[in-house]
Order: sequence, then structure tokens, then C-alpha cells
Amino acid sequence: MFPATATVFRDDPYARTLEATVIGRGEKGGILLDRTLFYPTGGGQPGDRGVMTAADGTETGIATTVWEDDGKTVIAHVAIEDMPLPEPGTKVTLALDWERRHKLMRMHTALHLLSVVLPFPVTGGSVGEDEGRLDFDIPDADLDRDALNARLAELVAADHPVSFEWITDAELDAKPELVKTMSVAPPRGSGRVRLVRIGDAAASVDLQPCGGTHVRSTGEIGRFEIAKVEKKGKINRRVRVRFV
Repeated sequence: MFPATATVFRDDPYARTLEATVIGRGEKGGILLDRTLFYPTGGGQPGDRGVMTAADGTETGIATTVWEDDGKTVIAHVAIEDMPLPEPGTKVTLALDWERRHKLMRMHTALHLLSVVLPFPVTGGSVGEDEGRLDFDIPDADLDRDALNARLAELVAADHPVSFEWITDAELDAKPELVKTMSVAPPRGSGRVRLVRIGDAAASVDLQPCGGTHVRSTGEIGRFEIAKVEKKGKINRRVRVRFV
């Protein structure tokens, strides 16, 4: 059993490089580190990519990052095929594919705003670099896309701050209304859950559990719009957004 990976990306999602130590190899060959700034696939957000460089200059390209264990405490870095794998004990420097990550941060925060203008149960979602989506159970599917896009533009232009806070599992259990997603459970396991707040505490725009990476304020998202609404069931609608 390997110790939990220190998740630097949660404390500083803007960190682009990090020194770490290889502590082992996962069951499927992933590289395990004592700490990482690479986000592992989860919550609809894909895992980070980048480069891992040893002290002797040997580079290992990282194709994706995933959770090694079901308890989501250990993170594995999946190397590009046929790349050299550093041995346990090796000191390495991680360099994040920042351009891709920043797009994912912007899109993930944009989807939180989408859940604000469409306050319905979320049944699924996906975060992409240029496009994202949320699936909603909407009793009345007659959506005014122009009005919704105008509201989204207002939220971006207001440049609301985005911040993080923590509550215990028990506190979350006592406030089930904080959970918007029906298909994805809030990230638990450590006894506490991270909340993402948009706006300040006195005038909060949104507050919900989320383990993903986000931008500092809504203004950083940039322009985006609802591109398409698809019927996926009697009341289920897939709402796609894209950067413009």
C-alpha cells in the first residue's frame, strides 16, 4: 500500500512545475509520486498531460493522469508508450501542459455557471478543452437559449471571485441541497469535502462540492455560449457549451 499522493493542484491550480520523488510503480505501470500538480481523471474532467524530467535530463512524457486506487488517495502518471520510466527514489521535475489545463479550468468553471442559469438536477457532464456539456433533468424543455446566453455573459462580465472552502462529510450530509450532480458523488475519503464558491460569502452565486481545477474569477473564463441542446430522454436534456 502506497501513501496518499499530496495533491498540490488542489492548493495551487496555477502551479506549472513541481519537484517530486518517484515512490513506486502502479499495478498497471503508472508512475507513483510523493506529490503531484497533475490532476487525475475525475468528475468529468480529463487527466493532465505533461513531461516528467529526471535529474540526468531523461524525459518521460505523461499521456494522462489517473487514480490508482478506488479510495482515490494515490495518483498514477501514465507514461506515453515506449518512454523511459524513472525508478523509485528518482527525483523528478514535473512540467504541466499548461495551455491545455488552463482551457479545462476555464471550461470547468463555465459549467458551474451553466448549472446556475439552469438550476435543475445534473445527471452527467464532461469537461473539454473547447467544448463541455452538462445533462439535466428538465421538466419543461422549452429553453430560451438567447436569454440563457445573455445571463451567462453577465456572470462572466461580473468577474465574480472563485474560491474554495472545506466542510466535513457530516456537514455535507446535513446539507444535501449543495449537491447538484446525481450521477457523480462528491469527492470523499479524507473526512472532509472541498466546496467551490463563485461570488463572495455575502452574495454567493454558486456553492457546490467539486474536486476539479478552476480559474480565479469568472472573468477569466472568457466568452462562451450554449451551442446546442439535445433531447436525451423524456425530461433529460444535454446542453453543450463552447468557447467563442
